[in-house]
Amino acid sequence: MKRALPIVFVVLAVLFPAVIAVAVLADERGGDQGSPTASSTSVPVRPEQKGARTAPRPGLQRFYDQRLDWSTCRDGDACATLEVPLDYRKPTGATIGIAVLRNAADGSRNAPDLLVNPGGPGAPGTDMAAAPVGSYFPATIHEHFNLIGFDPRGTGASDPVDCLSDREVDEMMAADPDPDNPREVTDTVKRADAFAAGCERRTGELFRHLSTHDAARDMDVLRAALGNAKMDYLGFSYGTKLGATYADLFPKRVGRMVLDGAVDPTLSSLDSSLGQAHGFQVALDAYVDHCVEGGGCYLGDTRAAALRRISAFLDDIDTTPLVVGTRRLTAGTAFLGIIQPLYVRELWPALDDALKKALHGDGSGLLQWSDLYTARKPGGGYEDNSAEAIAAINCDDDPTSVPAARIPALFPRFEKESPTFGRIFAWGMLGCRSLGPGKGAPKPDWHLDARGAAPIVVIGTTRDPATPLAWAQALASQLDSGVLITRDGDGHTGYNKGNSCVDDAVETYLIDGKAPSRDLTC
Repeated sequence: MKRALPIVFVVLAVLFPAVIAVAVLADERGGDQGSPTASSTSVPVRPEQKGARTAPRPGLQRFYDQRLDWSTCRDGDACATLEVPLDYRKPTGATIGIAVLRNAADGSRNAPDLLVNPGGPGAPGTDMAAAPVGSYFPATIHEHFNLIGFDPRGTGASDPVDCLSDREVDEMMAADPDPDNPREVTDTVKRADAFAAGCERRTGELFRHLSTHDAARDMDVLRAALGNAKMDYLGFSYGTKLGATYADLFPKRVGRMVLDGAVDPTLSSLDSSLGQAHGFQVALDAYVDHCVEGGGCYLGDTRAAALRRISAFLDDIDTTPLVVGTRRLTAGTAFLGIIQPLYVRELWPALDDALKKALHGDGSGLLQWSDLYTARKPGGGYEDNSAEAIAAINCDDDPTSVPAARIPALFPRFEKESPTFGRIFAWGMLGCRSLGPGKGAPKPDWHLDARGAAPIVVIGTTRDPATPLAWAQALASQLDSGVLITRDGDGHTGYNKGNSCVDDAVETYLIDGKAPSRDLTC
């Protein structure tokens, strides 16, 4: 998952589909697939479940009473728009539209609905639900469930956040992620302030109503509109925070819930950033060790030598970017180009090729990986707004920011966690400068226990770069009904990654309703 991560806003990445070619991803993104056609479609509707439309308070009842008006979209899927309040404290005020997509089950017209979310925050959930069999989900899931995807508020086609022009997003991604002189520090601060000002100016009032709590409340309105008394859910990466928040707000509405690549929502911004710096270093170390152990590693004969070469390359390119046609591979885009393939072990050979070429002066491969990470189109422009939404949503949840003058004091802690990337993650602490919900906004309570919910399966992977295993362990222990599945492996998230132990446990729960009776190691 993880695309879109502005360098000054180093936060969670999103799920990247397992073992899927870049060409397939490009094809999925191509064209205008997100808008419904003018014709309506006949969507088989199961009998509405008793109590499905009962609102949590009377003022919201009109939203819970709505029925989705489906229209044909994309390749025969059904799309609709869900109406929700802009501000749940003011249900009679302004409203916004949430884009919803239904990919009907292959095996049954009466199949249950499974709500899915790819993470981000900022990735469009409609894209995940619409993806072909085998990209995100195996045939067993497509056969048993109607996959329901939605674009969380501020993302995709759901009143998307807009903060910068495409040219300005390009500049932000290419900017130096580790400013090392006063002029560069000043430029970094100016970019952060310009980003916040742009969000305020271009997005308006929605900019202050993008929190995970708001999106979780939207999910409950969607559950009611689908006629379901309980919600079955499979969320990845940031989607685990969204799912856990939903479970804490609406524990009696939780059906079968799986949270994969889990986030620990109780962590401070600093501890979260330190954890992610450590996670990416662990993943890079695993990649380098694999190269060295295979013999004849292009980076060197030892882990230490290989890591030094990567660090030296990043230093060199900071001074002298590589020309790639009309563009340049900078330290910022090179960093993204290196970490993108770390999300999926099967992409390590592609990283070999791209990094080898870059070390010999050809930055085209790493630039392509950077573009894939940020959803940049080959000819310019962006497939979605995730590069902007990720910062706006995270900072609405937690507006913590460290003044630029204090960030160098954090270097030792970050470099201890990641000698290669530590300073980049340290500068990410500047990220929420001028962002966040504003003065007077209530501080969210991230101590989530979801007391009274059905079993919630949490998955963590031992060498996950973006969401370290410790986060999954913490979330599973916090949730009153949490049960942990630990996958021993590389890459981001654990389900549908070739581990039959994980896959069988997840599918036995989602399809048959039998959760693991105790924590499971795979």
